[in-house]
Amino acid sequence: MASLQSHLLYQMIRYWRRRHPIGEFGPDSYKSVRKTIERGVKQGRPPPGVYLESTRAGAVPGEWIHAVGARADKVLLYLHGGGYVAGSPASHRPLTAALSREARVRVLALDYRLAPEHPYPAALDDAVAAYTWLLDQGYSARSIALGGDSAGGGLAAATLVRLRDAGVPLPAAAFMLSPWADLTGTGESVRTRAALDPMLGGDLAAFARYYVGPDGDPRHPLISPIHADMRGLPPILIQVGTREVLHDDAIRLAERVRAGQGRVELEVWDDMIHVFQVFPGLLPEARRAIRRIGEFLRAELG
Repeated sequence: MASLQSHLLYQMIRYWRRRHPIGEFGPDSYKSVRKTIERGVKQGRPPPGVYLESTRAGAVPGEWIHAVGARADKVLLYLHGGGYVAGSPASHRPLTAALSREARVRVLALDYRLAPEHPYPAALDDAVAAYTWLLDQGYSARSIALGGDSAGGGLAAATLVRLRDAGVPLPAAAFMLSPWADLTGTGESVRTRAALDPMLGGDLAAFARYYVGPDGDPRHPLISPIHADMRGLPPILIQVGTREVLHDDAIRLAERVRAGQGRVELEVWDDMIHVFQVFPGLLPEARRAIRRIGEFLRAELG
């Protein structure tokens, strides 16, 4: 049974969305999406004992997050969500700070380029460039993990496939929170659970068009990783909630990894909404989920 805090949070999010509607999607609607997320960034300060430092992973901007007690020789490369059109390291600081603390690693939160100004493959190019930059800095692949939520979760899956195909040593492990793995929107939960999820509604098709671009194919395996060959990937942890529209994306992505003989742990959290882990200060379920991610990463990173 979901906590009382989760029920209160759902009502808060619904109220917020009524007060700050994104509006009808048009050529410039991504701007209102960004403004909506930026309003919440003011509350995204890290907790005490967590330190931030702006950086550049080669040509890609980002932010180091280092909790007290985190090992400097272990790194989590984190790819934020936001439908490929919004979000930033700042919007996800509560989550990345908690991940640094629980996994005891430094987190490099990437500020990858956003659509529609920079459609596919810009975000993927940035993720691959940041990972190879970490290798160039002397981090071994076995000391790096990869993670992301929503669009960032799908991007993490695509990054693994792209690195594997390029012959680059793969990270020790990866995790994906509510991954957006099918930009064609064929999962039944996109329709059947839309009314249950206050975080996402009918926005996905527009986000997909922004990222894919006018001449792209949303079925491309590096855009929709549920169509990718998942052989030879590192251990993967996937978390998803039962109330969210991307429930089926997560289930099908895990099935693809298993079909490729990979090791995947799929955790389905009852009555949880899209990327509930971004609320560790409010939800006991978020704190438990992040502790589970920390356990997974500590085990795989040695």
